[in-house]
Amino acid sequence: MINGSAAVHKRRRWAIKKEFWVINRTILFLCLFLLMPIGVSSGETEEQDLDEISRKLDNPLTSLWSLILEDKIRLLYGEAIEGYTPSNTLFFQPGLPIPVGEEGGKVLTIRPVFPVVTSPILDPSVPDGVAGHETGFGDIQILSLIGPNRVDGIVWGIGATFKFPTASKDILGSGKYQTGPAAMLFKLGRPWIIGTLVQHWWSYAGDDDRAETSRTDIQYIIRHSLPNAWSIGMGPTISVEWDEDEGERWTVPVGLGVTKTVRFGDTPVKLRAEVHYALVYPETLGTRWTFLFRIAPVIKSPFI
Repeated sequence: MINGSAAVHKRRRWAIKKEFWVINRTILFLCLFLLMPIGVSSGETEEQDLDEISRKLDNPLTSLWSLILEDKIRLLYGEAIEGYTPSNTLFFQPGLPIPVGEEGGKVLTIRPVFPVVTSPILDPSVPDGVAGHETGFGDIQILSLIGPNRVDGIVWGIGATFKFPTASKDILGSGKYQTGPAAMLFKLGRPWIIGTLVQHWWSYAGDDDRAETSRTDIQYIIRHSLPNAWSIGMGPTISVEWDEDEGERWTVPVGLGVTKTVRFGDTPVKLRAEVHYALVYPETLGTRWTFLFRIAPVIKSPFI
């Protein structure tokens, strides 16, 4: 038998989850609706086939401009809660690279990431440890990289990465200014694309009452091209929170997904869906499952 208070809490939790999915899916589809009319292709993309465009967009230092919209639905597990609880981050990432150097031999990309975050409110006084969810703006991140302008072979890039305490509520961000190095190394081939993008952040200023941060993200990419602008593969991110205890430090996921590049009118659009499963995640509370959905329309670059 479930007592009255437990039954009420269970119904409330299901209502919270339903509201969580409705709100985040509404935000996603609204953003898609607003972004699609912006996707005006350049003359270059009109002449290229979709397979070539798809390969170029797998390169973080591509010369193509795109508006990346990515939604990550996470299922969190751990000792702090009973069962699981969802969280969500919706990212908007405009990719606007600029050719630099002699005859545009290098590419400079400065990619801001604007997140809308839904995070659980942990409360050990309630039966399952989750008192609800908070939604709002998260910490803005900026990645800058410079490297050779290539579409095949070994491609590298070096730069810096930054995070700013722009979260609308404390639970949705770190409260710290953070910066550190960034580097990428890719082998762009046919049919395989293999590479890694590494970023590290140290906190150096911000709210004195918030914990210092030292975090490394290692995204590894393995993709295999298929006919008709399809590909299969994965691009999960290993994360390490260096200031945490050993059992809370690592998240190590693997995954699998599909990518398809299509045209909406004259606009090439790259679509992706992936599922990641964490082989290692923090014991108290961490991400075990991640469901990723991405749409990236190509827009006109004034440099092409």
